[in-house]
Amino acid sequence: MRSKIQSPINLKLILIGFFLVFLLFLVLRSTFSPSSQQTQSLDHSSAVSNSSSEDQETDQDQPKSSSIACPTHTCNKISPSLANALVHYATSNVTPQQTSKEISVSLRVLEKKSPCNLLVFGLGHDSLMWTALNHGGRTVFLEEDKSWIEQIQSQLPGLESYHVIYDTRITQADELLEIGMSNEDCKKVTDPRFSKCQLALKGLPQEVLETDWDLIMVDAPTGWHDGAPGRMTAIYTAGLIARNKENGETDVFVHDVNRVVEDQFSKAFLCEGYLVEQEGRIRHFNVPSHRARLGRPFCP
Repeated sequence: MRSKIQSPINLKLILIGFFLVFLLFLVLRSTFSPSSQQTQSLDHSSAVSNSSSEDQETDQDQPKSSSIACPTHTCNKISPSLANALVHYATSNVTPQQTSKEISVSLRVLEKKSPCNLLVFGLGHDSLMWTALNHGGRTVFLEEDKSWIEQIQSQLPGLESYHVIYDTRITQADELLEIGMSNEDCKKVTDPRFSKCQLALKGLPQEVLETDWDLIMVDAPTGWHDGAPGRMTAIYTAGLIARNKENGETDVFVHDVNRVVEDQFSKAFLCEGYLVEQEGRIRHFNVPSHRARLGRPFCP
């Protein structure tokens, strides 16, 4: 998920625009919140009742309501995650690897579900953006390069990230695809730690495996050269985690589907039947819980 510098000025302006719109939404929601409207309604009702001396005597015997809208300085205050993101991208020469249209695909889901649990395979310069867009929720990053984690955390210490080891190579993709499609163990929905499928990542942190994730973004590990680990196991495990959720559905996004591995493995193990949309190089799947409905086939 490391950033490629492509049209930095345009993408930076687009990102800042996203955050400003998000900030405006927060301000408007706070200004016209139900609690504010309720307070105004109560004030109006109180004024009407005070016009009658008989009502005033009755009111004296009743406890007065102390319903108060949140203070202006609290309601309209910018969130720390959003503030940090604005400063970071306004002063940085690097831009996220995804285009604005690709980002908008997951942004639309986050607008509906956040604050929520968001799991991201990959740690990079766009990580602060995902954290800010999921303000109030939990955003966790999984990264293959330990030194890269240390570098990013030195700049952005508030991010929650974990080191993950991948033992595959791009050159194994065809073999792993055949195993995944033919081995019945790979069609069983279970905790990845106990799966007998070769594609399951068994070394994920306990904090990841014991959380029900609402969104999963697969934008790592490295997958653009033969010596790279590739995203075969990341894609399969993302689908397994989604199916193993206790209830509900998980939105799974796979980036770089213009490449063979991301294209084939996302269709095979996240299933074309769960495909919602594709925009550019990103593909969006909505995977339902298989624990909540026993007997559901691996793919519809």
